Order: sequence, then C-alpha cells, then structure tokens
Amino acid sequence: MSVFSSTRRLALRLGAAAAFAAALAACGESAPQFKGSDISGTKLGQGMELVDYNGKTRKLSDFSGKVVVAFFGFTQCPDVCPTSLAELAEAMKKLGADADRVQVLLITVDPERDTPDILKQYVTAFDPRFLGLTGTPDQVKKAAASFKAYYAKAPTKDGGYSMDHTAAFYLLDGKGESRVLANNNIGVDALVHDIQALLKG
Repeated sequence: MSVFSSTRRLALRLGAAAAFAAALAACGESAPQFKGSDISGTKLGQGMELVDYNGKTRKLSDFSGKVVVAFFGFTQCPDVCPTSLAELAEAMKKLGADADRVQVLLITVDPERDTPDILKQYVTAFDPRFLGLTGTPDQVKKAAASFKAYYAKAPTKDGGYSMDHTAAFYLLDGKGESRVLANNNIGVDALVHDIQALLKG
C-alpha cells in the first residue's frame, strides 16, 4: 500500500470535518483559508504520549502556545522522509523569527531501529529545533491511532524491512487542536502559509 493512497484515504475520512468547518464559516464564524485540508474539530493527536530523544515524556500540552507540525516517518526512509524534513527546514527559514513559535515533530514508525541517539542525529541535521519522538511499539501504535495514521512493515528482498506509512503533515494550533492535514507534496510556500495562518489565530 503506498503512502500516497493511505494519505488520500485519510483526507477522505476527514472530509466531513472539513465540511463542518466550512458550514461554520458560512454561518458567520471567521475561519482561516488553508492550502491543506481543514481538519478543525477532529481532535487528532490528543492521545499522543511519547518520549523525545532526550528521554523526556512528551504530550501535545508540552507545546502549548506553539504551532506543532507532526510527521510520521523513520530514519532509514529512502526518499519521502528526508525530502519532507528538508521542506520543513526550508519552511522554518522562511518563517524567520516566527519559527521560534513552531515545533516540528518527527514521530518514528520504526522504534526498533530508531533509538533516541539515532533520532537526535537525524532530525537535528535538518534543523536543531526539530524533535524526534519514539516509544515502545505500543506507544507508537497508540500515537499513530490518535492521528489516524497508517504504518506497516514492508519486507525487503535482503531479508530486512522498510516501513510503509502515511506521508502527511499534521498542523496543530497553539491550543493543541488539529487544524490542517497537508499532503507531503504541498510545497514549502503552502506550508508557510498555513503555519502563519495558525500563528495569527
């Protein structure tokens, strides 16, 4: 199963929430116009409880006041993850001083291989402010379920494995509410636009 098809299915499942948000806007509520899919009201991510690469337990409430950009991936990902993290790093540069009010989280879907040290070396190579989160397989499973994110092992010919996973950015506002689901190919400018919209909210 490709990461792209799983992301499309997730977007479809969250379509009802986007329609609800549009209805609110039609009733006079002021709602920002996002480049990604508006998922306000879905409460995604509320069950996240993982450990960062410093060994500190993390929940969304730890990032109160900041826009959170969460992304599921793994350090041995050959293409989607490094490309996405490079785009997030570029977005942080474009945000300038506002980037200090943004927290990027890479949540590993491969806790067996992504040790805290490996995660730290990997994510901070893109931006020293990025955090990598891991946990027990059960903790990772619960975190992914709370975001409705898909992941699964994919055996390789050499007897090892890779990981299939949802490739999307989840944007949460300063109150920890899920607001935007953005496909990983949305582009830097669109990401910056949506992050700025949440920073103003």
